[in-house]
Amino acid sequence: MLWIQIILFSFICIMLALSVYFSFRSRREKEAAKRGLYSARMNICMGVMLVLIAVTQLFFFSESSFRRIFGTICVLLGLFNLFAGIRNHGHFDRMQR
Repeated sequence: MLWIQIILFSFICIMLALSVYFSFRSRREKEAAKRGLYSARMNICMGVMLVLIAVTQLFFFSESSFRRIFGTICVLLGLFNLFAGIRNHGHFDRMQR
């Protein structure tokens, strides 16, 4: 059980680093299509990170109503970011070609 928590924590850290990286890349990019691609990738990474945070909150800690509410909100926000990022990535990928 501990190794699953360690793996999830490391994936959360990787997704956080990728979100920050793509955020900086999207803000510094001059071309609109590339800026949109980097922003979409940031949304995808942030969505995965929020879902992983929700999984850790819902399944690996003591059960409380606050953790359930927080986990549910993180799942909803994460799924929204993930689907919006995938949709935008397809749009800007076609735009770039």
